[in-house]
Amino acid sequence: MPTCVFCAIVSGETAGHVVLDEDDFVAFLDVRPVFKGHVLLVPRRHVVTLPDLPAELRDGFLAAAQRIATAVVDELGAQGSFVAINNTVSQSVPHLHLHVVPRTKGDGLRGFFWPRTSYADGEPAAYAARLRGALT
Repeated sequence: MPTCVFCAIVSGETAGHVVLDEDDFVAFLDVRPVFKGHVLLVPRRHVVTLPDLPAELRDGFLAAAQRIATAVVDELGAQGSFVAINNTVSQSVPHLHLHVVPRTKGDGLRGFFWPRTSYADGEPAAYAARLRGALT
């Protein structure tokens, strides 16, 4: 889809801090992270919502999400993670994406209010490299 920002990242047309690049899925840092290390997992194929995800991609999608959730704990020192998918409502980009947000006790995240932070210069590349290393 030419107007989809996630398709542009998947194709390499738009730069992204990619942490996982597989045949069916790509994961990259969210440009407006809840916390540093916040990753978005997307199918390469343009799919809008979870119900649209073809059956043959379901297990691989969840397996990739499990690996990313493990990597944010092991590599970034998080105590856990928050994993979520929005379908249509609150879905800022109409391309299926699963959020993996590193969590620590007392981090201030409450309910479904997602405050956003930003990276300092050079931080996205460093976070992406650490997660890539943990995922390979």
